[in-house]
Amino acid sequence: MRQVVLDTETTGLEARQGHRIVEIGCVELINRKLTGRHYHQYINPEREVDEQAIEVHGLTNEFLADKPMFAQIAEEFYEFIKGAELIIHNAPFDVEFINVEFDRLDKGFNKVESYCGIIDTLVMARQKHPGQRNNLDALCQRYGVDNSQRDLHGALLDSEILADVYLMMTGGQTNLILSADDTDEQGEGPNGGIRRLDKDRAALKVISASEEDLKAHEIRLDEVEKASEGKCIWRSSH
Repeated sequence: MRQVVLDTETTGLEARQGHRIVEIGCVELINRKLTGRHYHQYINPEREVDEQAIEVHGLTNEFLADKPMFAQIAEEFYEFIKGAELIIHNAPFDVEFINVEFDRLDKGFNKVESYCGIIDTLVMARQKHPGQRNNLDALCQRYGVDNSQRDLHGALLDSEILADVYLMMTGGQTNLILSADDTDEQGEGPNGGIRRLDKDRAALKVISASEEDLKAHEIRLDEVEKASEGKCIWRSSH
């Protein structure tokens, strides 16, 4: 399964009001492992960047002036994401900006949703942690992912961090044993966080229940079924 974790930075908040993408960052996962492949591009938005946006991502008009326009990178970007399942935090925001950029070219690009699956990790986080803060920094703290380098928003760094958060949030399936170079005396990474997940990490060993465990489980279900007068939901769902 090929997945692409994606983030964008923009000139402002509203794509339909003429705001544009100024940075795209993507990292690739195959079968839940980072492959090392990524896509990263700064883009000349052909308009001024709002001051509030510059405060968020630090990408000034001067810095972006000599960068390629979206029309120049559209095909390469399309080829990178085509057919993948996109993992995005607050997906409607990024997807709308991408669709508007492709629409502006008038070259027959379809909506992103027609050639990519989409997972919104913000929706996922709200379902798992209702009533809590679920922005990327809050999720990093909750799942022990190191975001110490995140002074400003950046599309590539944020997509790398989101990849770590997504893997932790959906079961981990990663080797969290840290090397000596990456740990302090407490076995923690920089600033107390788990070190960034390595693309060459091994999957955790799966340990199946023993016969003794299964028998103990059945005995416990018998007790639950008796106490609930035959309404043990764990058995009725079989």
